[in-house]
Amino acid sequence: MKLISKNIGFLAVLVLLYSCQNTNNVDSTNVTDSVKTVEVKTNLKFVNPSEELIYNSYINLKDALVLADASNASKFALELASQLSKEPSFKDISKLANKIGNDTDLKNQRKVFTDLSNQLIAQFKKAKLSEGKIFVQHCPMANNGDGGDWLASEANIRNPYYGDEMLECGSVVEEITIK
Repeated sequence: MKLISKNIGFLAVLVLLYSCQNTNNVDSTNVTDSVKTVEVKTNLKFVNPSEELIYNSYINLKDALVLADASNASKFALELASQLSKEPSFKDISKLANKIGNDTDLKNQRKVFTDLSNQLIAQFKKAKLSEGKIFVQHCPMANNGDGGDWLASEANIRNPYYGDEMLECGSVVEEITIK
């Protein structure tokens, strides 16, 4: 019986590791393999300039979480909250960004980031792009196996929930494109 349970445990670990392999073969532009030097240049443009500012602030926050940099995550979250509060359709979401900005615990920031991302994903699905596309990405292991989504400017996975612990855990689940 012990041999069977050991084999099942081993298989479970293999399944988890396999599920977090980045099987996305899409080329991304100017993305390095180093967690510390992720630099992405995109051609993403919005019809509404304030939506573009909000999106860019969100990406800065996401990138700080990828780097496990709680201090910069706080800074960028407060910047995002300020941008969100200026736009009527985003105003309620600013409370979540403020919550991240006023917390210096990385685990707490990442937990609130899930709700923030879900609400922003819904908003950006309605946004009008004039150029480029937004990638909705998902990590099945985030939030104790409940999963977590986020927005990205590239198809290449850079996981904000685990950073360099499981940098490439996740997949692209949707693309938001020009309508």
